[in-house]
Amino acid sequence: MPEPPQSAVRYLLDGAYYRMSYSEFGNPDLPPLVCVHGLTRNGRDFDALAMGLLDRFHVICPDLPGRGGSDWLPDARLYDVPSYIQALSHLLARIGRPVMFLGTSLGGICGLSIAASLGHQIERLVLNDVGPMIPAAAIRHIRDYMVAARPEFPDMLAMEAYIRQVHAPFGNLTDRQWEYLARISARELPGGRVALHYDPGIAKPIRSFYAVDVDMWSWWRKIHIPVLAIRGEHSELLLPQTLERMEKAGANSLVVKDAGHAPALMDSPTIRAIRGFLTAELA
Repeated sequence: MPEPPQSAVRYLLDGAYYRMSYSEFGNPDLPPLVCVHGLTRNGRDFDALAMGLLDRFHVICPDLPGRGGSDWLPDARLYDVPSYIQALSHLLARIGRPVMFLGTSLGGICGLSIAASLGHQIERLVLNDVGPMIPAAAIRHIRDYMVAARPEFPDMLAMEAYIRQVHAPFGNLTDRQWEYLARISARELPGGRVALHYDPGIAKPIRSFYAVDVDMWSWWRKIHIPVLAIRGEHSELLLPQTLERMEKAGANSLVVKDAGHAPALMDSPTIRAIRGFLTAELA
């Protein structure tokens, strides 16, 4: 897959400006679709999805602060949802027109918050394996995973083995897809070593999390746009009862078989379902 064009936006945070990078796919004259990744991932996670949608959308995939090509923050305490929304707000202001928004996990939390705000520009929202309630057990799992995360590896083979292990809930990916995810997850270090493509400091705020249920239903009640909620069949973060409550409130839904938290969105049936939701009544 060819490398997508890279751009960047500067955003103001805590008295200083930082750079947030993003990948772009498709014709800028088409309707914009902003795709935001999960906690330890980056915007390149959406390459396959973007290739399946670029004939209908200008797909924009930012690297949240501290990830991918974006600036690392000098104070790890700034790695929190309000900071990410601040950065995304600058990107949305640059786009300057209505957008579709797709968020995986942390990216979906950002989407929920933005779509619940007055004057937002999101027309349709896709939430990938996240909803208005996150159970304490899932938060404990994320916290423990981040505490035990391995930041460096001797080579790409070791990194790929690690990616396959910790992201097994992404679903039944092919060897080629796992190899691709490992490649976009890596940054080179001296001596041939590689590291995960994020600032290890993003884990510091999470280590102090007290694991309790996170209730965002107050945000949900303020959202009045079409929503597609995607759940991994075995997800411990988006529970069946949460998805059912979202459906009763009018959300469309999709359950991805043989996946947990969170579906990789790399398979053709899931991409077709997302495309159908985003393009409905746009033709």
